[in-house]
Amino acid sequence: MMEKSGLRVLGIETSCDECAVAIVEDGSKILSNVVATQIPHHTPYQGVVPEIASRLHTEWIVPVTQRALDEASLNLDQIDAIAVANRPGLLGSLLVGVSFAKGLAATLEKPLIGIDHIRAHLYASQIEHPLQYPYLGVLVSGGHTIICRVEDYDTLEVLGTTIDDAIGEAFDKVAKHYQMGYPGGVVIDRLAKDGDPHAFLFPGPKLKSQLDLSYSGLKTAVINQAELFRSEGAEATPENIAASFQRTAINILMKRIKRALEETQLTRLAVGGGVAANSLLREEVQALKGVEVAFPSPKLCTDNGAMIAALAYRYLKDGVQSPLTLQTMARVKAFKKSYP
Repeated sequence: MMEKSGLRVLGIETSCDECAVAIVEDGSKILSNVVATQIPHHTPYQGVVPEIASRLHTEWIVPVTQRALDEASLNLDQIDAIAVANRPGLLGSLLVGVSFAKGLAATLEKPLIGIDHIRAHLYASQIEHPLQYPYLGVLVSGGHTIICRVEDYDTLEVLGTTIDDAIGEAFDKVAKHYQMGYPGGVVIDRLAKDGDPHAFLFPGPKLKSQLDLSYSGLKTAVINQAELFRSEGAEATPENIAASFQRTAINILMKRIKRALEETQLTRLAVGGGVAANSLLREEVQALKGVEVAFPSPKLCTDNGAMIAALAYRYLKDGVQSPLTLQTMARVKAFKKSYP
């Protein structure tokens, strides 16, 4: 168990298309948080191309790490531990970060900590707005939509999850179909501000589980059947489509959040992931009465190294480390009642 104060962890996040490295002291003081975005390289394809992502990580990981050190005014000898996201994500991208982290840890003879990307997103708000455990955690991103009971930094009980598309994936695919721009979540949020959220009355899913989610049907309705749901006299402008889609997508999520709060009787809620930056979601969640709410700042919603380093600090304090044989996992099964 590490009792040293001023513990500095270098966190590496390469699970998808962001090459990110941060240095965090004592789990909450962010000394640097560098994110090299690959968006311009994937924009022509309107989505992440795994081969391009892994190649760029290979090219960028060293200079991004050096920039993080420079911004923190530190050298590698002043780093106490190396943390890296090793699951879940794009396998090729994960391998770049994990291989680099192993090399650093072995060379510097420092502890190595493999971090679950999902747990890190659910922990991100704790850096700036600590909540007392337990709380309801909501992860909303391009790859995940999960509602869970968070018992502590390492223990989750999954209450509901998407049975098909993640919410962020639906945003991206709708934006791609209507050629709104990339990344879809940001573009739709911006367009929706000038649109009528009731121009199209898109349907929500009907599921047996009242906490699970589905976005495939909504995506199909918006892309292939929009005219069937257009309100009388409404114009089919990009702004109206964006506003109506966003309203429905967030409503689907909010219904589950409210039900989960009611069933668990929890009064604390943390939201994480890229879609946590969505303005309508923030507005709806913050309007909940009798609930203490924590959102990460926008820079901590998208993939970043700070959330990796901050969570790793908690493991280090409890004496948990990873071997140099640490493996990557593209997928992690999330079961009801447990999360491995």
